[in-house]
Amino acid sequence: MGRRKKIVQECETLMDKPENIRNIAIAAHVDHGKTTLTDNLLAGAGMISDDTAGEQLAMDTEEDEQERGITIDAANVSMTHEYEGTNHLINLIDTPGHVDFGGDVTRAMRAVDGALVVVDAVEGAMPQTETVLRQALREGVKPTLFINKVDRLISELQEGPEEMQERMTSVIREVNDLIRGMTEEMDDIEEDWTVSVEDGTVGFGSALYKWGVSLPSMQRTGMDFGEIIDLERADKRQELAKRTPLADVVLDMVCEHFPNPVDAQPRRIPRIWRGDDELDVAEQMQLVDEDGEVVLMVTDIGIDPHAGEIAAGRVFSGTIEKGQELYVSGTAGKNRVQSVGIYMGGEREEVDHVPAGNIAAVTGLNDAIAGSTVSSEEMTPFESIEHISEPVITKSVEAKNMDDLPKLIETLQQVAKEDPTIDIEINEDTGEHLISGQGELHLEVVTQRIERNQGIPVTTGEPIVVFREAPQEDSREVEGISPNRHNRFYLTVETLEQDIIDTLKQGKASMDMPELERREALQDAGLDKDTSQNVEHIHGANIIVDDTKGIQHLNETMELVLEGFEEALNDGPLAAEPVEGALITLHDARLHEDAIHRGPAQVIPAVRQALHNALIDARVKLLEPIQEVRIDVPNEHMGAASGEVQGRRGRVDDMYQEGDLMVVEGVAPVEEMIGFSSDIRSATEGRASWNTENAGFQVMADNLQPDQIDEIRERKGMKLELPESIDYF
Repeated sequence: MGRRKKIVQECETLMDKPENIRNIAIAAHVDHGKTTLTDNLLAGAGMISDDTAGEQLAMDTEEDEQERGITIDAANVSMTHEYEGTNHLINLIDTPGHVDFGGDVTRAMRAVDGALVVVDAVEGAMPQTETVLRQALREGVKPTLFINKVDRLISELQEGPEEMQERMTSVIREVNDLIRGMTEEMDDIEEDWTVSVEDGTVGFGSALYKWGVSLPSMQRTGMDFGEIIDLERADKRQELAKRTPLADVVLDMVCEHFPNPVDAQPRRIPRIWRGDDELDVAEQMQLVDEDGEVVLMVTDIGIDPHAGEIAAGRVFSGTIEKGQELYVSGTAGKNRVQSVGIYMGGEREEVDHVPAGNIAAVTGLNDAIAGSTVSSEEMTPFESIEHISEPVITKSVEAKNMDDLPKLIETLQQVAKEDPTIDIEINEDTGEHLISGQGELHLEVVTQRIERNQGIPVTTGEPIVVFREAPQEDSREVEGISPNRHNRFYLTVETLEQDIIDTLKQGKASMDMPELERREALQDAGLDKDTSQNVEHIHGANIIVDDTKGIQHLNETMELVLEGFEEALNDGPLAAEPVEGALITLHDARLHEDAIHRGPAQVIPAVRQALHNALIDARVKLLEPIQEVRIDVPNEHMGAASGEVQGRRGRVDDMYQEGDLMVVEGVAPVEEMIGFSSDIRSATEGRASWNTENAGFQVMADNLQPDQIDEIRERKGMKLELPESIDYF
């Protein structure tokens, strides 16, 4: 029997023992060594050769990942590890580190119970370290820490045991400060999830040279840092890796300190599922009942050239097997399961069944998208997965050959299913399609894959930045009149506080939630009690309130009223960009008693126009997306680096020494950061490393607004003349 077949059989045997299962993700800032570490774990589990571990990058299965040397897609693998005489099944997801692919990290966290956070010993906690920690804690996932590249402290920086200890203590302190701060923000996390050497929740080592240590492993082997330094400096790394193999240290830590599904699901289910906790299915999910109703949360959609679409996700209850007919949330009818399997890196191995507590790969669920709830009975779906970043860059994509247009449309629809952080706008009339994503690299990868994987030659436009529109003050009451003049609507617009906007964007208050829970969330964010009780609808980061009293026919017309509001909010009055931060209150309405005179053609235009006029009265302005920028650069290039930020309408907030490099931190508009990569390389002779992190939206300077609005309107083919009432620029 082949080694791979044997591992699959071992995994199948352990699937029915949830106490012995660990579902984990490896997460880190870009280039801190996640995928190299994962190679070591695969080698330790006997799945790849020891010789190629660290260089094979087995979890980077796509051609472009190998070419670019970065992880783009989250990749799943199941392996086994014996700890204290008991065999454990470890379902691992290797996640991307680049900020543009943060959506994969967020979705992976829904499927797991523990996150191994990897931090470079030299660089310390970086912006994306903070983001992945936030993504983990928000999903109720317990973190542990592995400090990687310790060999660099010894060989490059020539540090002794005391200096190394000081540096690593500093990294642990940084990570714990982040965990404490986030835990305080998320008041429903009661556990102390800070990490410590003494508890064994911190490991150290070198993924590249395959050695690792933790306090328990040092106690077991009798090794100390003095001996490690001696072996490193004597170039006896193979001996070091043999005496204290990285895979054993990390997998021991995983088995000892990460919760199994039986411990994790009673805590996590109330956090990620808002259904009625009195239902049988609620109890079955919390008990990890493999005989209960099937409940699968889809976290990833992939394509297999032979098997078609594969939906990967966490089985929270029941057992998935071939032939089952299952509901997919948000769609009609049922989907029939064609096959079930587990992932072995780039390969999927079919198995007879996958019970609760495991991560499954399922074919046949063609209606599912990333984020779907799949179940054997109709049920309240899981909370939508809230991504920390939203799309800020758009590119147009056109097929070079008109014959490829149907295939391109089909491919773009597939892209939207696979990656919810991509927005696709398809215009079948013009053949021009817009893709919006997290950054330049995100869109570059998507368009390259369309050409390479689907064989569709495309032309892409220049990157376009996504703007928002937002009211700056409260409006007067505005009247909207229907085209037939028989229906009138009276409404106002007020500004929402930033805390309320953040609550809406993070999905902490939505129309999917029970009303009482939604009210509490909005009041906690600062919305007054009366207003929170009259919320009729939430659309994006906007709230619509019905403050009317006893108006005849309004109930049956309300659906059209909300449709009109949504249209107006999707395309704001300045440049048809989405509106955010508006509290819209409907105060009164006069409706024709005959339904035929208050149909869609009358109500929707009246409401849309009234809302646009109210927004104009509320001094609506353009918001532009901004990014936090961090540049690490040698001292002699610091001026050039800070000049690159300031020359892009950016602001430098801090400059400080870290090791032998200077760190420049600041913020800059996304629009000005297009092309930053090549410019910063030229300015610093290729000596700078940098990171950008999307930081939301801010009001664009008044003197820049008219030109920007004209530019957007012209690009969209809109009339250039703004309404006369917009005269405050």
